[in-house]
Amino acid sequence: MSQPQQSTVRNRLLKAMWREDFALLQPHLEPLATDLRQTLITPNEPVTQLFFPETGYASLVTQGSQGNKVEAAIIGREGLVGATPVLLGADRTPHHLFVQAPGEMLAIDTKALCAAVDQSPNLRKVLLRYTQVLFVEAVQTAFVNATYQIEVRLARWIVMCHDRADGDELLVTHDFVAVMLGVQRSSATLAVQALEGYRMIKAQRGRMTVLDRQALIKAANGGYGLPESEYARLIEGA
Repeated sequence: MSQPQQSTVRNRLLKAMWREDFALLQPHLEPLATDLRQTLITPNEPVTQLFFPETGYASLVTQGSQGNKVEAAIIGREGLVGATPVLLGADRTPHHLFVQAPGEMLAIDTKALCAAVDQSPNLRKVLLRYTQVLFVEAVQTAFVNATYQIEVRLARWIVMCHDRADGDELLVTHDFVAVMLGVQRSSATLAVQALEGYRMIKAQRGRMTVLDRQALIKAANGGYGLPESEYARLIEGA
């Protein structure tokens, strides 16, 4: 099997690396086809692999003692799934990371990535900067969830998924929206219907189609854009 080339990978984090740093990772990158809801990182178990999404994206979800769940971050081709605990010196995380939209990822053994990071201070800096972006995203999500109405939160979430999707169609159910936003299914359904009524999206069974991205961004009422601008500044503008 041929090794992935930096000139052809779709993962923006890999593309942003110095050529020498990509070369440290290249022999250890293994293509992986993912399935919907596939677990990538199991809570409270050692993280043995990390994943650079090429297509599709993953969710980082936290769960309460009563089984209630809410999404804290979305990770697509801009990032690295499982980065935070490993780069900060931990071997596991209490959070569940799973495939929200199936596609292709480049998997790497945790030990191989850590060895490359130890060898290259610049690679460490780039990956820690990405960890900062992910932290900003999680904090922004907490702020939006605590401050805005469900329709605003849903508009932001759809735009974030759209950023990481190929095309305008998103595979998602009302039940899944409810889990991701931490609300009741009935509330999620009403929010979807509201955005559909404004002709921002078209909802069908098991999928949504983005009709007006700019209207969704406006509906997000400033909730969208902060982690995205941090990524541009710290990763692609470095």
